[in-house]
Amino acid sequence: QVQLVESGGGLVRPGGSLRLSCAASRIFGFNYMGWYRQAPGKERELVAMISSSGNTNYAESVQGRFKISRDGAKNTVSLQMNSLKPEDTAVYYCNGKSFLDRDYWGQGTQVTVSS
Repeated sequence: QVQLVESGGGLVRPGGSLRLSCAASRIFGFNYMGWYRQAPGKERELVAMISSSGNTNYAESVQGRFKISRDGAKNTVSLQMNSLKPEDTAVYYCNGKSFLDRDYWGQGTQVTVSS
């Protein structure tokens, strides 16, 4: 079984930046890796995704502010979040999708954007 472990969440002021990182517990060939988030009272939503070939997909609400990157050799995925807004406040979850379409999830890390 492979586990995903996130780090990098915290409290930041509006307009600030945070970097989230996620590492797999062992070498595993994920097809896609990415980040989802869930705000209180809302459904979990896709933030950004990157394929094994480097193709990326972003939610419209974060386009131009967030950047996802991946290190295939190290099985890590990161999310650089700039120009953060209060509406970005949520629990952020790392996701890995195998080539057999199985989803793996991290435990979540809280991001709070507040003055």
